[in-house]
Amino acid sequence: MSKLTLGAHPFLLGFEQLERLVERTAKTGNEGYPPYNIEQTSETSYRITLAVAGFTEGDLSITVEDRQLVIRGRQDDDSDGRVFLHRGIAARQFQRSFVLADGVDVGEAALENGLLHVDLNRAVPDRVIQTIEIRRTA
Repeated sequence: MSKLTLGAHPFLLGFEQLERLVERTAKTGNEGYPPYNIEQTSETSYRITLAVAGFTEGDLSITVEDRQLVIRGRQDDDSDGRVFLHRGIAARQFQRSFVLADGVDVGEAALENGLLHVDLNRAVPDRVIQTIEIRRTA
């Protein structure tokens, strides 16, 4: 008995990319830092919010690489000669990735009160109805 993959199902023509997308998403295996929320702000827009307390705009970078939103944070361990008796707020780096569907574009990003907001917009495609003529063969 052979196993049918998602892209090989006879009713899903041209969806091979979806199977690769699911595999790529499963491999991203992000740890739990930094915590984040994803909210739908309208029918065609979303917002990703990451808790990045202690990071400045210069410590963060946001890129889109091969339909994947990548947010990176890197702080310099700059203690300026300070002596910590307890250090619970560590200067640690992170990388958080989100796979974007076709038609989803990154809007703007804002850092506010230790929260990084990244807005996403989904373009609504025009509805196209196409009529295919049937050719008569002799």
